Amino acid sequence: MSYPESRRDDVVDTLHGQEIADPYRWLEDPDAPDTRDWVRRQNEFTQAELSGYPEREWFQTTMAAVLARPRAGVPAKKAGWYLVGRNDGTQAQDVVYVAESLDALLAGGRVLIDPNTLSADGTDSLGSFTVSPDGKYLAYGVNESGSDWTTFRLLDIATGTPVDDVVTGAKFCEATWLPDSSAYLYLHYPASGRSEGTETKTLTGGRLMLHKVGTPQSDDELVLSFPDQDRYFITPEVSEDDRYLVVHITEGTDPGARLWVFPITSDGFGEPVKVVDSFADEIAFVRMSGDQLVLRTDRDASRGRVVLASLDGEFVDLIPEGEATLQAVRGTAAGLATLTLVDAQPALTLFALDGSDARAIDVPGGGVVGFDASPEYDELFIGLSTTTDPTVSYVVSTSSGVVRALPELVRGSGGFTSPSVTVTRRVEPGREVPYFLITRSDLDTSAPRPTLLYGYGGFRIPILADYKPGWPAWLAAGGVLVIANLRGGGEYGSDWHDAGRLKNKQNVFDDFIAVAEHLRDTGVTTPAQLAIHGRSNGGLLVGAAMTQRPDLFAVALPGVGVMDMLRFHLFTVGAAWASDFGHPDDASEFEDLLAYSPLHQLRDGTSYPATLVVTGDHDDRVVPLHSHKFIAELQHAQSGPGPVLTRVEVNTGHGFGKPAAMVAAEWADLLAFAAHHVGLVPPEQ
Repeated sequence: MSYPESRRDDVVDTLHGQEIADPYRWLEDPDAPDTRDWVRRQNEFTQAELSGYPEREWFQTTMAAVLARPRAGVPAKKAGWYLVGRNDGTQAQDVVYVAESLDALLAGGRVLIDPNTLSADGTDSLGSFTVSPDGKYLAYGVNESGSDWTTFRLLDIATGTPVDDVVTGAKFCEATWLPDSSAYLYLHYPASGRSEGTETKTLTGGRLMLHKVGTPQSDDELVLSFPDQDRYFITPEVSEDDRYLVVHITEGTDPGARLWVFPITSDGFGEPVKVVDSFADEIAFVRMSGDQLVLRTDRDASRGRVVLASLDGEFVDLIPEGEATLQAVRGTAAGLATLTLVDAQPALTLFALDGSDARAIDVPGGGVVGFDASPEYDELFIGLSTTTDPTVSYVVSTSSGVVRALPELVRGSGGFTSPSVTVTRRVEPGREVPYFLITRSDLDTSAPRPTLLYGYGGFRIPILADYKPGWPAWLAAGGVLVIANLRGGGEYGSDWHDAGRLKNKQNVFDDFIAVAEHLRDTGVTTPAQLAIHGRSNGGLLVGAAMTQRPDLFAVALPGVGVMDMLRFHLFTVGAAWASDFGHPDDASEFEDLLAYSPLHQLRDGTSYPATLVVTGDHDDRVVPLHSHKFIAELQHAQSGPGPVLTRVEVNTGHGFGKPAAMVAAEWADLLAFAAHHVGLVPPEQ
């Protein structure tokens, strides 16, 4: 196959005594005319190739129907208001509705903010929203073209009237209100370049700022910063009794946290009490219990526990570590609510504030979409999904434990009807890697079938049998879906995470390969019928697996992946990932990174799987240069018959906030490409 020309330059770096060629360094500048021209030519080539695939029309029609289903998010109750995001199936972005009672919200509610009016093409999205304690203001964050950069604006909730108040240059935060509703806190990143989303400059340290409503941002007050620590992140929240500003400080993406408590005074904040002042353990504030703090932690408890902590840092168990993995804890009017994972499947339990009176609450689902509660209210809201259907929300009385499903949140009908599926739990025996095997219930699985294997394996993020828009379409087409629980994830606690990061990162790829081999050996599929997919850290997973075992897979679908493990730390927030990957500037960690870096493990003359790489030109988290350089090198190296293509979405970022039509089109192309090369023939329309 004759691919679009990709210029190879004579760029060579000497890193820790080794010469490392980087012929596509020029693709690191997303705004350079040469890069833009390369993206245009690659996209044209990809679309020409995909246009000849007979499977594409079926997946385009099916994905359009999937995204045309009316849907709703998980309600939240804030300062007396009930809010929910809802989509009638025709809208690019979900619309936020508000009401003064749950029944009024279920009846429809009132449109509070419609993100579809923020931009002409629907690519600007709502990143977060919070309500001031007095119920007057909604502070909402806008992300342009899928960028992580956030602009905060205000609305008067009662009238829906915009308030003339704007804060720019924020990232990785929401507006955290002070008790008197006069001001909010946010994380500001100064001098970090443009915020259009194509900026690749290394992110400087964030500053915790206090913004008083009605004053210019230039007057905002600095509350906390670490000018010599660019990798520190600061996350504030106000205790429900309004006595403290509780600040979590983390280093990069490492779960270990410091916990500082600032007394809230009439004229600002007092000196911080450093309850925990090291990064040794995961620490998360839950609520107050008298003069003590309720915390979630993995200190001396790999699967997590809930403790009562004094201000001097002494911990006493409230809910000891159990066999389930503790994911989240919320304060409720009756005490506490925990969300745990039992073999990567969610469970909700209510407790009294002292950790007694445990009551399991039956709310079925494969993945958790939302979990909202407060010590101020009896109502707890939880939303769950399955692999074939998006959110089903429930309201739970934390005093009585009574559960009520809320199907009325979804307004309208139509679109796609998901197939009935069978979900089976399996374990690869050699490395003991669990995975979900999902098939259409009426499918004959006596012979090997085209299969899509998905994984992530990083940053203590649990991967569950939850909803992604492409899953029901793939299953409806007759494909098998496999979701693997790999080391490095969060399904089985901090020990499981540690077994798949830093020096142990290769374990993640070995786990993934082991699952693929188990699928082959048990007759689920064959290498000629097996496609692999993952996004972000999962894109790295796919890149590593396909370069280490190109014989095992027919198709590789890496999305927005980290592919250059020697330079990831030089762009935007990349240095924060060293907690999982290691740091290329460290000689010993460099060797590990080089050993699996997908870009650097491509070898000329190798037969690689058919590959479709997807990225967004406004991805300022995993910048598109990773995908660009990888596909250019892969096109140069490929000796096999499988095409290697890239699909670069314009005016979108890492994935969050992508308009529905773009989501449908991307999934249609991914699934059509996979189906074409693994022999999956969709049913007739």
